[in-house]
Amino acid sequence: MAAVKLLTVVLLNFFFTFVSSLYFHMGDTERKCFMEKIPDETMLMGNYRTRLFDGQRDEYLPVSQNITLSVQVKDPNDKLVLSRSHGSEGSFRVRSKEPGGYQICLQTNCSQHPLPAGVLLAVHLDLRAAQRTNNYTEIAVREKLQHMQLRVRQLMEQVLQIQQEQNYQRC
Repeated sequence: MAAVKLLTVVLLNFFFTFVSSLYFHMGDTERKCFMEKIPDETMLMGNYRTRLFDGQRDEYLPVSQNITLSVQVKDPNDKLVLSRSHGSEGSFRVRSKEPGGYQICLQTNCSQHPLPAGVLLAVHLDLRAAQRTNNYTEIAVREKLQHMQLRVRQLMEQVLQIQQEQNYQRC
């Protein structure tokens, strides 16, 4: 069983082609945008959490429930593919339909309850772009696959991923 868990962890790490963690500060109603280039048929996942940072005292404060963070994602053609508002913690997922630069924008909305003077919103953002997010342990159980059958399936999907990456690099 430990070998299956280890194999699952290794495969998940392999199939995550991009992982990035960002840390930044934002003020009231401020907007921060990031560009991420990804191939087509790729899942872009983001998780974030926020804290208040008092720059005058150089310390973190508890987060108020009144804080809202809006997330917008636009595709390479500047078409809005996701627009969602969350509280102090949240996550989002978008599957790319075409290769290119996807714009991820975060905007604070503290207008009803502004942040005190000298206080900023500290944001921790984890972005992951993954070609495949299959749970192979679950697939093996559901489809009653033997170890070798499962391995062949994983390798076939890996070949498809490599082909997609090569096609993306040629563009």
